[in-house]
Amino acid sequence: MDRQSVYSLSVYGPERDDNGNVIQESRAQIQQQLLNFILEFQLDGVFVYRDQIRENVLVKQYNCDIDIAHLISYNEELAHKLNAEPADIIPLFEAALKQCTQRIVYPSQREIQLPEHQLLLHSSASQISIRDLNAMNVSQLVRIPGIIIGASTLSSKATALHIQCRNCQHSTNIPVTGGFSGISLPRTCGRPRQPNEDTEQCPLDPYFVVHEKCQFIDQQVLKLQEAPDQVPVGELPRHILISADRYLTNRVVPGSRCTVMGVFSIYQSKGGKGSSSAAVAIRNPYLRAVGIHSDVDHTMKGNATFTEEEEQEFLEMSRMPNLYEKFANCIAPSIYGNADIKKAIACLLMGGSKKILPDGMKLRGDINVLLLGDPGTAKSQLLKFVEKVAPIAIYTSGKGSSAAGLTASVQRDTNTREFYLEGGAMVLADGGVVCIDEFDKMRDEDRVAIHEAMEQQTISIAKAGITTILNARTSVLAAANPIFGRYDDFKSPGENIDFQTTILSRFDMIFIVRDQHERGRDERIAKHVMGIHMGGAGAEDQVEAEISVEKMKRYISYCKQKCAPRLSQEAAEKLSSHFVTIRRQVHASELSSNQRSSIPITVRQLEAIVRITESLAKLTLSPIATEAHVDEGIRLFLASTMDAVRQGEGQGSRELMDEASKVEDELRRRLPIGWSTSLANLRRDFVGQRGYSEQALHRALQVLQRRDTLQFRHGGAQVYRSGV
Repeated sequence: MDRQSVYSLSVYGPERDDNGNVIQESRAQIQQQLLNFILEFQLDGVFVYRDQIRENVLVKQYNCDIDIAHLISYNEELAHKLNAEPADIIPLFEAALKQCTQRIVYPSQREIQLPEHQLLLHSSASQISIRDLNAMNVSQLVRIPGIIIGASTLSSKATALHIQCRNCQHSTNIPVTGGFSGISLPRTCGRPRQPNEDTEQCPLDPYFVVHEKCQFIDQQVLKLQEAPDQVPVGELPRHILISADRYLTNRVVPGSRCTVMGVFSIYQSKGGKGSSSAAVAIRNPYLRAVGIHSDVDHTMKGNATFTEEEEQEFLEMSRMPNLYEKFANCIAPSIYGNADIKKAIACLLMGGSKKILPDGMKLRGDINVLLLGDPGTAKSQLLKFVEKVAPIAIYTSGKGSSAAGLTASVQRDTNTREFYLEGGAMVLADGGVVCIDEFDKMRDEDRVAIHEAMEQQTISIAKAGITTILNARTSVLAAANPIFGRYDDFKSPGENIDFQTTILSRFDMIFIVRDQHERGRDERIAKHVMGIHMGGAGAEDQVEAEISVEKMKRYISYCKQKCAPRLSQEAAEKLSSHFVTIRRQVHASELSSNQRSSIPITVRQLEAIVRITESLAKLTLSPIATEAHVDEGIRLFLASTMDAVRQGEGQGSRELMDEASKVEDELRRRLPIGWSTSLANLRRDFVGQRGYSEQALHRALQVLQRRDTLQFRHGGAQVYRSGV
């Protein structure tokens, strides 16, 4: 009875239910049960938690990571209690851990002072999204997946305050409970008085805090946001504050995806200057973390845990003889044709092998692809499909994306007024794909911001006193239109493409997507589109059922996690000799047209073919990239970037183009509609008398013929003006 608290005793004895069982267990009994669980639980004859505590304490880490599934299998009622009343049970659990350490590690030293222990929990139970948290979850254990968008610096939080009386120097310790909420000091001095003592009483509010003698622990405030792929369309992503302390601090950085387990708690926010104190019962929610489990270790993309059946299925799939064709056909099956683009996207989803050289230099393994072409060629639909099928993907439009939105922005915390970093699209998609639509509509300064992210795979920030480097290990899939809206055949690629060579050289494959007018092809496309609109099944739709989107997503994760191919010796020889040939061809075409190619072929392009080859090997889970893979890699490169370089080969030099346009105007003036003349006459007139070159005349006639302004008759000897 000598405790300084009100002593109460139940008159009716312990509370019992209908069967006469005691309902309410005492805290000591619960602590004893938890102690027994830690000491007795074993898996396959191994005492899991005994060993874990021993290992941790020997390296001076006083914590224990407990799987809730183990507690359920040991004592379901106890696990339910932990779930429903974590605020009561967790302190008991931590006290039990401390007792266990005493018993296991220091059995003979009874008087040793052990530090407080921390309980960490993890579970594979169902997750709840931030959006679904409500008042029913308050003070319960919840498990929330998301992406960390902000992390504060470490601060020290007091666990016990040492207070002293100003008047009589009486000192005492008071424990601090609760998360963000404050604590009030005692109003009166608590010094015990002797019976015959007649000193006057200490005044009201005598205590002050002696900070040097208080006990502190590390605390960090994290900001967890919903993962972009879980946000419903048209909604803003929600976020929640997380208070992490002791061993949970500095676990994650902004941009990392993780699942946080914690107690859903509430705190009263401090009102600002203008706020009224009317809303006295309104509290803000936050999460007191008891476990942070990082989802994406960047060697494995996605929450990659595979069952044995799945692994078996994927291995069988990788041995299919025509897997490459099949996989490419399953990419956007509702879009007709574009076989090479689909194959390139299959390579982009797989990615090559990332290499870290002995001197610490990193070579990227991600493949970047640019689709440049006419409107109406389903570029955006391909991007949308990739966003669905890639394990981690973010879709953004160039017009609505700023440099800060793509890379990172510096924000100011409303409470502490400190600056902190928030990652943009490239940081959030770390380990995945960023799809950028309308790439040509971006402002130049915004496009320059992603130069570094595309080649070095990092984003360097130096603003508002924050100098740091963020990871952006992403593939970029960009779609753009040419300058004139449509691709103009009679202009060189440089005049059609409005990008600098600096950004073009960072793309491994550049496709020029043309809207060709050809009757047979148009009929097939029309039939395919009509089939889709009528019954949801296109003409080429037999592939729909072969590999579902979900299965593709899992297979991509599996390949990325398990396989990192390298080139064989023969394949490397073949590649290097081929690269020299490609450089020679480009050099020859530059000499003949007397101007530099707007799409550069540099050593980056050699690395691009290496990456494409590796990704083809990865698709079939082959550890070595063979000559067959190199052949297909070179074919894809020739069909994309080299084809784009060659688009302007026959166009000749700038002077010839200008001369041909002058001849064009002269011809229109010379020949009224409906008139005709012989080719020999024109040649004599333009080349002989006016001094134009033969090539310019030939070029101008060709252009006018394609535009249906002129027609050739009598085997090309007669020129007839048929239209405007």
